[in-house]
Amino acid sequence: MGSIRVRHRSVAVAPCVLDAALAAAAFAVTAYRIRTGTAGPDGRAPDVAAYGIGLAMAVALLARRRWPAFVLGLVTLLWIVYHSRGYPGGAPAVPVWAALYSVAVAPRRWAGFVLAGVLIFSDVSARSEHGAHPFTALLDGTTVVFVAMLLLGDAVRSRRQRRAEYEARLEALAARQEDAAARRVAEERIRIARDLHDVSAHTIAVIGVQASVAAELLTEDPEQAGDALRAIRRAGAEAMAELRATVGVLRDADGAGVEAPAPGLDRLPDLVRGHGSAGPRVELQVEGERRPLPGVVELTAYRIVQESLANALRHGGAGSVRVRLRYRPDGLDVEVDDDGRGGPPSGEGNGGGYGVRGMAERAAALGGTLTAEPGESGFRVRAWLPCGGTG
Repeated sequence: MGSIRVRHRSVAVAPCVLDAALAAAAFAVTAYRIRTGTAGPDGRAPDVAAYGIGLAMAVALLARRRWPAFVLGLVTLLWIVYHSRGYPGGAPAVPVWAALYSVAVAPRRWAGFVLAGVLIFSDVSARSEHGAHPFTALLDGTTVVFVAMLLLGDAVRSRRQRRAEYEARLEALAARQEDAAARRVAEERIRIARDLHDVSAHTIAVIGVQASVAAELLTEDPEQAGDALRAIRRAGAEAMAELRATVGVLRDADGAGVEAPAPGLDRLPDLVRGHGSAGPRVELQVEGERRPLPGVVELTAYRIVQESLANALRHGGAGSVRVRLRYRPDGLDVEVDDDGRGGPPSGEGNGGGYGVRGMAERAAALGGTLTAEPGESGFRVRAWLPCGGTG
């Protein structure tokens, strides 16, 4: 059975409408209090001027958001004028309450608080002159409400400030999460691009060399040509398996159920044999005590060797390549030397191409280093891959 969702829509009211309603309500209450108020023995009955002062105090509230201190000063002045003329006391208090609240809730409040102090002091002093003790006058209902409006405005301002800070922290957290997600996406794109480059570059190089050999020996030495064709088939099958897994990661929205290809050092002999007998002679040397390394280290070492062999095939014209792995207590040394013409095209050895640059980025991601430069008789790639902190 389907669930029913009820959406509550909040209706936003413009501040000017609220201020207009407040001013109208303040004048209505003020007019009622003036009409029903009782003047003192020396006072005077309310007249048009009394209602005019009350109306001016209410109208001043329309500007309370923009100029709260000015509004309080004007209301205070009208309050003093009203009482100096002997009209019924305390009648126009509602506009004063609203002005005091507006000052306390405003961001910059020092001038307003000074005016509020003047208002409260004048109110207490005026009633003290009429026989009330200052302390008794201070505890009078009017003064208490004045102070209460200041405290209410300050509490609302503090609550709004805390809410704004909380929302700002939420926005900053959301922005950081978006940045982190964007970085993860960018890093994953770079990783996949490197894998695609390494797999395709090496496979194309092997296929190109073996196809040339097969074409030359097809009639003269069919058996060796067959070996070259079988090497092409093996290279193509391995490349398709890795490409299928990599593309599967891209097509799977959640990245679940499909694992990215992660060849390790145990596949280096297969990588060497993939060149067959027609390519350069590849010698694999392992020094030190062989042990399992973190998967990311083994994958990086495998890709470095794979790319170095591809460069030797495509650009160096090498006749022999030596791959040397040195297991050290804190990491792995990888060295690939060939006797070709000098490695990748001009600029790539200095980080200008995708192949060597990708190898260097892989090594740097582990905190290691990589150099690719001409060696004694050809081209040399040396990498140091630390194991600390990986895994």
